[in-house]
Amino acid sequence: MLNFNASQSRPIWLVLFFIYCISINTSAQQKDTIRFSLPEMEKRFLDSNFLLLAAHYNVDAQKALIEQARLWDNPVLNTDQVIAGDGKFFPYGKNADGSFNGQYYIQVQQLIRTAGKRGKLINMATTNAKLSEWQLADVLRNLRYQLQSDYYTLSQQMNTVALYKGQLTRLNDLLTGMQAQLNAGNIAQKDFLRLQALVIALQQDITEMEKSITDTENDLKTILQIKETVFVAPRQPDNVQLPQIPEQQVLIETAKKSNPYYQLQIAQTLFQEQNLAYQKSLRVPDITLGPNFDRNSNYAPNYVGLGISLPLPILNKNQGNIKSAAFGVKQQQAITGNAETELVNNVSNAYQKLLLTIRQQNEKQQSFYDDYTKMYANILYSYRNKQISLLEFLDFFNDYTDARQRLLLQQLNLQLAKAEINYHTGTDIVK
Repeated sequence: MLNFNASQSRPIWLVLFFIYCISINTSAQQKDTIRFSLPEMEKRFLDSNFLLLAAHYNVDAQKALIEQARLWDNPVLNTDQVIAGDGKFFPYGKNADGSFNGQYYIQVQQLIRTAGKRGKLINMATTNAKLSEWQLADVLRNLRYQLQSDYYTLSQQMNTVALYKGQLTRLNDLLTGMQAQLNAGNIAQKDFLRLQALVIALQQDITEMEKSITDTENDLKTILQIKETVFVAPRQPDNVQLPQIPEQQVLIETAKKSNPYYQLQIAQTLFQEQNLAYQKSLRVPDITLGPNFDRNSNYAPNYVGLGISLPLPILNKNQGNIKSAAFGVKQQQAITGNAETELVNNVSNAYQKLLLTIRQQNEKQQSFYDDYTKMYANILYSYRNKQISLLEFLDFFNDYTDARQRLLLQQLNLQLAKAEINYHTGTDIVK
């Protein structure tokens, strides 16, 4: 018979103290917990995220440049005034015969853009503003996908911790009962220590999972711009609904219309083509017109003339810029083609993964998990009544814990698969 003393009872008190600390920490955490549904998180995200705010300002800035491109060039005033002549300063006035004395020259010049340059600049500014809008949409898409991933991941992590803590509570109850049996010499110490080792392993799993929760929580609060020392928790429905999935080709066509990155590349191609057209228009010289008035420095005392000037496109016909713009069009066309291939492959891959995930989430499996939970309760009861051995109980205990973990992971994979396909299509096509 094994003798049991105070030194042998110390581990159980340490376990109880640890569980007590966890309960205090949990209650404190619940006190400062803010629960959001996913739509509520997305609304807060849209209202408060600084990256989106900066992108909005960029869109507004680019739209202002459209207005700037529509403006005409300002006229230029040229004047030449006499300061001194015939030993006199500012010799203005009239001569004895009534004619004006002194000389001055005034000209107003206006630049006239030819070959539709102004219209082409307006088109480029408009496309550039559209680029900013697609860039904003792409930023929104990426941050929203990260928000959804963190939301579903945090939910799975919290459910896993709840599973571990529930198992830890059951083990602790058994451990308390075994302590009395050990004191009475009815069980071997090796069985008591084996159960104690399982308790410690669960405590370590809880600690590691809570570290992961801390990391996910940090990412989530950064996206939501929450600085307070509160815990942000997801508020999910009780069960995960299986989605209705459109055909793969429908998803691909939707992605080509709605995916911000792909549309951004199409807009970039249009911009490069517009730039090429603008560079070609620069071969045609602009005209500068300028009516002028000259007093007392021409063959007529009061001379009114019209000045016309334009550069002669003999040496510089903008050849280099045109060639560079042409290569820019070809380069962007290649990038857009690659983006299309990548988009189709990403949508197809996400579609296949979602189908495989849904295939696992069926009624038979749900029935299995329900039956397994009932069986677990029976196994726990049987062990307490010494109808099965400790080894049989521990095997079933570990198998049940693994099965519940797989179920939680399976539910997470389903949510992430839906989020991924919506990410690639650029719209919430899968609910």
